[in-house]
Amino acid sequence: ASAGSGPPQPREWDVFRCRKCQGFLFEPVSLPCGHTFCKKCLERDRAAESRCVLCKEEGGAAAGQLLRVNVILSNLLAKWFPCQVKASQLRHEGNLLYKEKKLQAALQKYNEAVSLAPNDHLLYSNRSQINSTLKACEDALHDAETACRLQPYWLKVSSESSCTLYVEYHCVYIVLFNYTVIFLLLLIDTADTKGNSTGQHIPFEFVDPSDLDCSLCMRLFYEPVTTPCGHTFCLKCLERCLDHNPKCPLCKEGLSECLAMRKYCKTVLMEELIARYLPEELTERRKIYEEEIAELSNLNKNVPIFVCTMAYPTVPCPLHIFEPCYRLMIRRCMETGTKQFGMCISDPVKGFADYGCILEIRNVEFFADGRSVVDSIGKRRFKVIQHSQRDGYNTADIEYIEDQKVQGQEYAALLVLHDSVYDQAYMWFNSLKQALKSRILSHFGPMPAKDPDPQANPNGPAWCWWVLAVLPLENRAQLPFLAMKSLKDRLNGIRRVLTFMSRTRSR
Repeated sequence: ASAGSGPPQPREWDVFRCRKCQGFLFEPVSLPCGHTFCKKCLERDRAAESRCVLCKEEGGAAAGQLLRVNVILSNLLAKWFPCQVKASQLRHEGNLLYKEKKLQAALQKYNEAVSLAPNDHLLYSNRSQINSTLKACEDALHDAETACRLQPYWLKVSSESSCTLYVEYHCVYIVLFNYTVIFLLLLIDTADTKGNSTGQHIPFEFVDPSDLDCSLCMRLFYEPVTTPCGHTFCLKCLERCLDHNPKCPLCKEGLSECLAMRKYCKTVLMEELIARYLPEELTERRKIYEEEIAELSNLNKNVPIFVCTMAYPTVPCPLHIFEPCYRLMIRRCMETGTKQFGMCISDPVKGFADYGCILEIRNVEFFADGRSVVDSIGKRRFKVIQHSQRDGYNTADIEYIEDQKVQGQEYAALLVLHDSVYDQAYMWFNSLKQALKSRILSHFGPMPAKDPDPQANPNGPAWCWWVLAVLPLENRAQLPFLAMKSLKDRLNGIRRVLTFMSRTRSR
């Protein structure tokens, strides 16, 4: 193909263009940042630059890192553009021959490649270099002109073998002149056809949605991420697998480093392909995902329940998460934005107790092996209406409970009782040995101050819950306090426990 063969046609594969060489993606590698480039481009430039050229993310192609081809993308390109893939393979074979000074053999490879992919500017640019080396200046000129016409905005007009394109001075002058004319014509053409981008051209009439299905959920990729070993999954599917085993679900390669980073960037090109060629399927997939999130966000029905220890309103509750089901549960609480889940003690018959406390996540610290430490604090009390399960962890339909308020003489008597029990609790805590006091303070913090109005909070005074949390009571003795709707009954119960403990100590 020469420069006189007519204007370049829209390239069907422009959406699959490598942002380094501007050519067709060959052996595509998706970096941790989510951007995809040719494997050869990354290998060639990694010594000089380890950052992604698009987002400047560090460590994208660091020296020593094994670059793995994105399996899904590679298969799609081979299926959709077999000629272009073959041409790219011939291009690389030609480059090796050129380095070995086998110029005629290299030229033959490029001639075959151009016949398969007549709109690839890299083929003409590199073949121009070969012809220039062979002193075939006219052929070199034609190829150089064609490369400029196909990719007029390409700044790097050099071959992949890192040798400068060489043509005789008069040939270069003609190329630059023609380049200027073509550039102006392209600007006029762009103005006349505003909005028609070659990158928007659909390369095939029908795309099989199953080509873009996640191998784990068997549904269309949603938020696709690619592992360092080159396999692609839905983000949520991958996270759930890593909850159980820090290895790739397909090839079983270790992903401990990926797990430790806790950073999964979506593969940009995969998202673009799905949005462009499967818009209706993506809309339906997004609808399903949003419905799932809405269901998970409901704090009345199917509320996640952590069956563990007793938790109280306003009292901190640090948790060590290591079981896969609870890893999933905590992550969902964070993803939905509620950052809340229920805490109940176990029950030998029902699985967990009929009363519990909603905990709110304040912070999560993740570890390389998948474990995490959750800093949570008690919010509201609830009664379980229905016990159930979801994806391996317990859930429940719940209703929230609050203290019943009193007025008049009952309120006046409540104030007296409140102040009296508070003073009793304060004295009990101060009577403890210093070592024990220090442990309590480091875990639960200081005892809250006395409330001016003990009925101001629907759950009653914070100091009551603090005292119940630090008292050495068994779970079966603690649970009734959580269920009480009468502050008077709760205060009397605390007073009886404190009195009993004082008498025991005095003996």
